[in-house]
Amino acid sequence: MPTLGGKWYVDDGVFAAEQEQLFERMWFCASRTGDIAQPGQFRRVQVGRESVLIVRGRDEKLRAFLNICRHRGAMLCTEDAGQVRRNLQCPYHAWTYGLDGTLVAAPNMGALKDATGADIDRVAYGLVPVALREWLGYAWVCLADEPPSFEHDVMGAVTERLGDPAAIDAYEIDTLEVGRRVVYDVAANWKLIVENFMECYHCATIHPELTEVLPEFAQGLAAQVFVGHGAEFGPDIAGFTVDGSPGFDRLPGVTPEQDRRYFAITIRPTVFVNLVPDHIIFHRMFPVSADRTIVECDWLYTKDVVASGRDVSRSVELFHRVNEQDFAACARTQPTMSSRAYRKGGVLVPAEHHIAEFHEWLSCRIGDVR
Repeated sequence: MPTLGGKWYVDDGVFAAEQEQLFERMWFCASRTGDIAQPGQFRRVQVGRESVLIVRGRDEKLRAFLNICRHRGAMLCTEDAGQVRRNLQCPYHAWTYGLDGTLVAAPNMGALKDATGADIDRVAYGLVPVALREWLGYAWVCLADEPPSFEHDVMGAVTERLGDPAAIDAYEIDTLEVGRRVVYDVAANWKLIVENFMECYHCATIHPELTEVLPEFAQGLAAQVFVGHGAEFGPDIAGFTVDGSPGFDRLPGVTPEQDRRYFAITIRPTVFVNLVPDHIIFHRMFPVSADRTIVECDWLYTKDVVASGRDVSRSVELFHRVNEQDFAACARTQPTMSSRAYRKGGVLVPAEHHIAEFHEWLSCRIGDVR
């Protein structure tokens, strides 16, 4: 079965279509909610072509807005994260907005008029809201005027992978805390990273540490080989660590059927969730250009583990090595996508059937690419 042609990975026009048709219309996982825990805290996130501001209000509620002042279009917040005392103020002309997005003040406010000559409407000229949902301890945003079903597109992807709608709940991911975060700047198209994550045909070649812990991966099998399947730890493996040594106590809700197993989930377009008994590895991709992707990876543990300062390095190191190995492979592939040898694409083997499904989905969303 053929792959997508090389143009899909290098063409700026294709990337622009993906920004419009995918990133700006689908639910996009933007931030760990714990990073915006206090009133006045904010995080700025790039979603497609838009800068989005996620803010914790004084009422403790999270809201998202386009990061654009309604006066002359200046960027409201230029830092990636921060905290304000009471309001958000544009650094250009000092238009000031409440944490709920309402316009609360501006220089000479009483004399300002809109295009019709009427007084400035503080609500109508407030920040433009963006749909936001909280799930698994993350803030998901959608720029579409009519967002698609979160239950179908996001939650449904997890159910489709695990089979049981309640299976993800056992891990209580929203109660966990970030024990380590690593940000990777990958010189590759975001789709190469997705495709790499979806298959394990490469695992025996480049992942010696992972295949030691999960022996079936050495056979080129994927964790997604069938619904509800989790790759089992090797008989001599005590934990999901770089040397197979014991990790931490099993997460409280994890069932015996989930113990000593690794589950991998892809939530389109840009999220990977890795479930193991004692921690979670959560990847979020931020496509920057046709040939560059920022990947933010969180290792999540119970509050007790994080608060105690216990050493998480052995569990972090295992998937950190996997990430570095995968991202190096993607970066090695990216330059050749423009070769005439790959103009019509490559070929998929049976173990890569999930990539074929991904390509079909992309083609339906984006359309024909000549």
